[in-house]
Amino acid sequence: MRTFATCARVALMAAGVACACVFVVAEAQSGGSRSELRSLTGHVFSGETQPVPKAVVYLKNTKTLAVKTYITEQDGSYRFPALAPNVDYEVYAEFQGAHSDTKTLSAFDSRKQANITLRIHSK
Repeated sequence: MRTFATCARVALMAAGVACACVFVVAEAQSGGSRSELRSLTGHVFSGETQPVPKAVVYLKNTKTLAVKTYITEQDGSYRFPALAPNVDYEVYAEFQGAHSDTKTLSAFDSRKQANITLRIHSK
Protein backbone atom coordinates (compact mmCIF):
# COMPACT_ATOMS: atom_id res chain seq x y z
CA MET A 1 0.00 0.00 0.00
CA ARG A 2 1.39 3.42 -1.00
CA THR A 3 1.47 6.23 1.45
CA PHE A 4 0.35 9.74 0.68
CA ALA A 5 3.96 10.96 0.68
CA THR A 6 4.96 8.33 -1.90
CA CYS A 7 2.03 9.26 -4.16
CA ALA A 8 2.88 12.94 -3.81
CA ARG A 9 6.52 12.28 -4.77
CA VAL A 10 5.45 10.27 -7.83
CA ALA A 11 3.03 13.02 -8.88
CA LEU A 12 5.70 15.68 -8.39
CA MET A 13 8.22 13.71 -10.46
CA ALA A 14 5.64 13.21 -13.23
CA ALA A 15 4.90 16.94 -13.27
CA GLY A 16 8.62 17.70 -13.49
CA VAL A 17 9.05 15.34 -16.43
CA ALA A 18 6.01 16.88 -18.16
CA CYS A 19 7.44 20.39 -17.70
CA ALA A 20 10.79 19.30 -19.09
CA CYS A 21 9.06 17.78 -22.13
CA VAL A 22 7.10 20.99 -22.77
CA PHE A 23 10.34 23.00 -22.57
CA VAL A 24 12.12 20.70 -25.04
CA VAL A 25 9.21 20.83 -27.50
CA ALA A 26 9.00 24.64 -27.20
CA GLU A 27 12.74 24.97 -27.86
CA ALA A 28 12.51 22.70 -30.90
CA GLN A 29 9.59 24.67 -32.34
CA SER A 30 11.25 28.04 -31.78
CA GLY A 31 14.30 26.97 -33.72
CA GLY A 32 16.69 26.01 -30.95
CA SER A 33 18.37 27.47 -27.95
CA ARG A 34 18.82 31.18 -27.27
CA SER A 35 22.46 30.95 -28.35
CA GLU A 36 21.36 29.83 -31.82
CA LEU A 37 18.92 32.72 -32.38
CA ARG A 38 19.77 35.45 -34.86
CA SER A 39 18.75 39.05 -35.39
CA LEU A 40 17.93 41.33 -38.30
CA THR A 41 18.90 45.00 -38.35
CA GLY A 42 18.92 47.59 -41.06
CA HIS A 43 17.91 51.04 -42.25
CA VAL A 44 15.10 52.43 -44.35
CA PHE A 45 16.06 55.11 -46.88
CA SER A 46 14.20 57.30 -49.34
CA GLY A 47 16.37 57.73 -52.39
CA GLU A 48 20.03 56.95 -51.86
CA THR A 49 20.88 58.49 -48.49
CA GLN A 50 17.82 60.10 -46.85
CA PRO A 51 16.82 58.05 -43.74
CA VAL A 52 13.10 57.57 -43.18
CA PRO A 53 12.05 57.93 -39.53
CA LYS A 54 8.70 56.45 -38.47
CA ALA A 55 8.44 54.09 -41.43
CA VAL A 56 6.76 50.78 -40.62
CA VAL A 57 8.93 47.72 -41.26
CA TYR A 58 7.09 44.40 -41.63
CA LEU A 59 8.77 41.06 -40.94
CA LYS A 60 6.88 37.90 -41.97
CA ASN A 61 7.83 34.43 -40.77
CA THR A 62 7.21 32.33 -43.89
CA LYS A 63 6.71 29.17 -41.82
CA THR A 64 4.02 30.44 -39.43
CA LEU A 65 2.95 33.51 -41.45
CA ALA A 66 3.21 35.58 -38.26
CA VAL A 67 4.03 39.24 -38.91
CA LYS A 68 6.03 41.53 -36.62
CA THR A 69 6.35 45.27 -37.12
CA TYR A 70 8.87 47.91 -36.11
CA ILE A 71 8.61 51.69 -36.44
CA THR A 72 11.98 53.05 -37.53
CA GLU A 73 14.07 55.33 -35.35
CA GLN A 74 15.06 58.91 -36.29
CA ASP A 75 18.03 57.57 -38.27
CA GLY A 76 15.80 55.13 -40.18
CA SER A 77 17.10 52.09 -38.29
CA TYR A 78 15.12 49.02 -37.33
CA ARG A 79 15.83 45.75 -35.52
CA PHE A 80 14.21 42.38 -34.98
CA PRO A 81 15.97 40.29 -32.30
CA ALA A 82 15.53 36.61 -31.37
CA LEU A 83 14.70 35.16 -34.80
CA ALA A 84 14.72 31.42 -35.42
CA PRO A 85 17.70 30.30 -37.53
CA ASN A 86 15.78 27.66 -39.51
CA VAL A 87 13.08 29.98 -40.91
CA ASP A 88 12.92 32.24 -43.96
CA TYR A 89 11.70 35.78 -43.25
CA GLU A 90 10.34 38.39 -45.67
CA VAL A 91 10.90 42.05 -44.81
CA TYR A 92 9.68 45.30 -46.37
CA ALA A 93 8.93 48.89 -45.31
CA GLU A 94 6.05 51.30 -45.85
CA PHE A 95 5.83 55.04 -45.36
CA GLN A 96 2.93 57.31 -46.32
CA GLY A 97 1.59 54.87 -48.89
CA ALA A 98 4.95 54.19 -50.55
CA HIS A 99 6.81 50.92 -49.97
CA SER A 100 10.11 49.17 -50.52
CA ASP A 101 10.78 45.96 -52.37
CA THR A 102 10.36 42.79 -50.29
CA LYS A 103 13.67 41.22 -49.28
CA THR A 104 14.24 37.73 -47.90
CA LEU A 105 16.35 36.65 -44.95
CA SER A 106 17.02 33.01 -45.81
CA ALA A 107 17.34 30.13 -43.39
CA PHE A 108 20.55 29.33 -45.30
CA ASP A 109 22.04 32.67 -44.20
CA SER A 110 24.11 31.56 -41.19
CA ARG A 111 24.99 35.05 -39.90
CA LYS A 112 23.96 35.68 -36.28
CA GLN A 113 23.23 39.31 -37.17
CA ALA A 114 22.01 40.06 -40.67
CA ASN A 115 21.66 43.58 -42.05
CA ILE A 116 19.19 44.51 -44.79
CA THR A 117 18.79 48.01 -46.20
CA LEU A 118 15.32 48.89 -47.51
CA ARG A 119 14.66 51.72 -49.96
CA ILE A 120 11.23 53.34 -50.19
CA HIS A 121 10.11 53.95 -53.78
CA SER A 122 8.31 57.18 -54.60
CA LYS A 123 4.72 56.92 -55.73
